[in-house]
Amino acid sequence: MATNETPEWRKSSYCTNGTCIEVAEVAGEFLIRDSKSPAQSPLRFTADEWTAFVRGVNEGEFTFE
Repeated sequence: MATNETPEWRKSSYCTNGTCIEVAEVAGEFLIRDSKSPAQSPLRFTADEWTAFVRGVNEGEFTFE
């Protein structure tokens, strides 16, 4: 991590079974990790990439079956 800032991980309120994705914002980047594997390196996204993803989710661009 390019900063000494400690991530403050958040889980979705929809997470009920312990198998969750966690998100943290550090130094203008959004970090994503699997709650079952917190020691694994998180995925990193810029603010623009994260905004585009959230917009796509809200507009129904992704479907889960």
